[in-house]
Amino acid sequence: MTQQMTQRQSMRRRGIAAGALTAAVGLLATALATTPSVAAAGPAVPFGSHQFPYTAGTLKPSGTQATVDQQVVTTYKAWKSAFVRQNCGNGWYQVLSPDADHPYVAEGQGYGMVVTALMAGADPDAKKIFDGLVKYTLAHPSVNNSALLAAEQDSSCKSVDGSDSATDGDLDVAYGLLLADKQWGSGGPYDYKELAVKHIAGIKKSEVNATTHLMLLGDWSGSGESHHWITRSSDWLIDHFRAFRTATGDSAWDTVRTAHQSLITSQQSKYAASTGLLADFVVTTNSTPKPAPGKVLESSHDGDFGWNACRDPWRIATDAVTSGDAASLASARKLNGWIKAKTGGDPNKIGTGYHLNGSAFESGKDMAFTAPFAVAALTDPGSQAWLDALWGKLAATPVDPKLYYGASVQLQSMIVASGNYWVP
Repeated sequence: MTQQMTQRQSMRRRGIAAGALTAAVGLLATALATTPSVAAAGPAVPFGSHQFPYTAGTLKPSGTQATVDQQVVTTYKAWKSAFVRQNCGNGWYQVLSPDADHPYVAEGQGYGMVVTALMAGADPDAKKIFDGLVKYTLAHPSVNNSALLAAEQDSSCKSVDGSDSATDGDLDVAYGLLLADKQWGSGGPYDYKELAVKHIAGIKKSEVNATTHLMLLGDWSGSGESHHWITRSSDWLIDHFRAFRTATGDSAWDTVRTAHQSLITSQQSKYAASTGLLADFVVTTNSTPKPAPGKVLESSHDGDFGWNACRDPWRIATDAVTSGDAASLASARKLNGWIKAKTGGDPNKIGTGYHLNGSAFESGKDMAFTAPFAVAALTDPGSQAWLDALWGKLAATPVDPKLYYGASVQLQSMIVASGNYWVP
């Protein structure tokens, strides 16, 4: 099936920028990000080593593990060829996002860091690429909190639209740095662990609502800003919060994690009892959290399962299979049970947008919606045939170089579904 190009709205309401980045900040970023030297010893957790078994009862795609792993590597190579670039010099690597509002977005750089750290061993250039991405992120700090990443850059790799942050990108940047610390150690040109801890501290300070303990949309939506009591479901990354707790020893991340798990459970129960679907955005988090009543940031479908929430089955189920957490398992199984029944077990019938009651509002096809359900299928012992159908669809769908978003979600869902994901 050919993926249909559907415009993904990724507009962000920007807070007023604090001002242009000063020369001093630029010099500091340069000093922190010296050109990486030759990579040190090989990765501690090479792709395909399967050192971190998933929770008991987790399914895996049928076929030999070697065949499944090779299918992931094939998709990775195509993704790398399509989107990993060195377009702006300076020893930087960037992940290109041709279908986003700007050529380079924080979300993409975060994806790139997580992916390259996980694919180390299959790609001999993984560390070189990772370090180039680190150098890029350090050179593009948010104007509001220099520990965070500016959300968007133009074709010249210059930060635009206020130079403030986007929470999803920061969460993956921090997570990627923790993966790198475990893979390669922090004794080289970059102290990955130190950088991760600084980034996590920046997230806690500027992207976590101090009252609700829920993720903000970015460091621009602080107290007093009109979006302060809004949260985006695709930022509810439970396994990341676990990793942040381990890395920092800060129990605040336990509070953040449980707040999001409680919200997932309650939103599914109150607003999507028959489907388990979550809205792109949840509003009034300071009183009665509920799906957005219409456009609050991006489109009239902000209260539906759209181009943000489509990632939720992947993210929730990833925590379920790596932690065995009962709440994550229950939430993932709700999503899996609904989509399997909705499609009659045919992945080709997964659409690109649903109301929370399960009725479709778009008829397109895109890996951003299809692939995450393969991860959710891992959680249900009765879904082997469904998982195999989904896996076959993912493995047979070529990377479209015009669709960075869907391809990136496809690849990462395949990494998890193949048993190659792990939590540092």
